[in-house]
Amino acid sequence: YRLTLSAPEMGAPLMTVYGGKITSYRHLSEEAVDRLADRVSAIVGGHWSSLQPLPGGDFPIDGAADLHQEICLRYSFLGENHASRIAKAYGTRAYSWLGEAKAWADLGRDFGCGLTQCEVDYLVDAEWARTAEDILWRRSKLGLRLNAAQHSELACYLNPTKSQ
Repeated sequence: YRLTLSAPEMGAPLMTVYGGKITSYRHLSEEAVDRLADRVSAIVGGHWSSLQPLPGGDFPIDGAADLHQEICLRYSFLGENHASRIAKAYGTRAYSWLGEAKAWADLGRDFGCGLTQCEVDYLVDAEWARTAEDILWRRSKLGLRLNAAQHSELACYLNPTKSQ
């Protein structure tokens, strides 16, 4: 990755980050904050992010299999593959959008490959997703499995005014 920070004489700091990997995001974010600290007085304190779980990651480090099993038991209609995808993608936050669902129909519209209206609505509300591309490629990789018609249906759901 590459991190650049505008020169101090240019006024308010502007930082640009190119690249990076999921395996190095914490280090990258700590380095970014360290570089900004000299220019932004509100940044105080030491590194703390390595001590905090990611959203939905509030389970023991060896608890992923237990979480998957709990989702399978609680939402048996999902089946093994969908429960696995959901557990890996959302961790304990899956419960917030799966809620009290007892059947697929309780999750609303099915866009294909297990992507439901409840999941899409969660991504829009809680993770600020705005486009079909954002959901299908950046957040789920389900773009590899949905066909063009399904992709279009999701895009129309997210932006109904464009479909008219």
